[in-house]
Amino acid sequence: MSERPVHELIKELSQILVQLSEKVLENFFLSLHAIKTKDVDSARLVRRVDNEIDKAEVDLEERCLAFLALHQPVARDLRTIVTIIKINDDLERIGDLAVHIVDRMPEISQELLESFEFETMGMHAGVMVKQSIEAFVSKDRHHADEVCALDEKIDIMHRAAFKKVTKLMKPADADVDELIAALSISRYIERMADHATMIAREVIYLITGEIVRHKNDFYENLLESLDD
Repeated sequence: MSERPVHELIKELSQILVQLSEKVLENFFLSLHAIKTKDVDSARLVRRVDNEIDKAEVDLEERCLAFLALHQPVARDLRTIVTIIKINDDLERIGDLAVHIVDRMPEISQELLESFEFETMGMHAGVMVKQSIEAFVSKDRHHADEVCALDEKIDIMHRAAFKKVTKLMKPADADVDELIAALSISRYIERMADHATMIAREVIYLITGEIVRHKNDFYENLLESLDD
């Protein structure tokens, strides 16, 4: 690996990361399809693909660590490798969320599923992940900022699901376990959006060297401008 130019190695590691993100997103959407259709075969495939994602995540991290040891990069190159390692971890965690979703499949009825907006919520979260990776590829700060702003939309949908579950739990004959399963699915999708936001913030760090963690007012204002 050390005989090749550094920029080629970084480009290759970046491409591997993008390919992993595509696999993670595809598996996440498959998990939503599986639970919507009660497709046991799809659920089984989600678990199998997640094992592949776990192995790919470990392999990419090891390659990044080897790069750091061999080349001891500084400045932008160092930030790029650190960012790849962090995004790689976020993607692996999103992969785990897909498995958590299908794990809830036996606990929730089709009727209750259809009363929530999990598919819409999942699509929004998926767009956030895709856009955050696009921001990484293009080094686009504006794209990354938009992802951070969109996180609030998912939070609003999750809060609505929480309120709905709380209301449905009030009757004495409510199926509490099923409702908790529904709330868990909402939480998993909300966590996916959180990881998309973390990826976007890592991209901002890559571009600017700035660590973005406490800029809620800025992103709330940006969200309002996106809605206009």
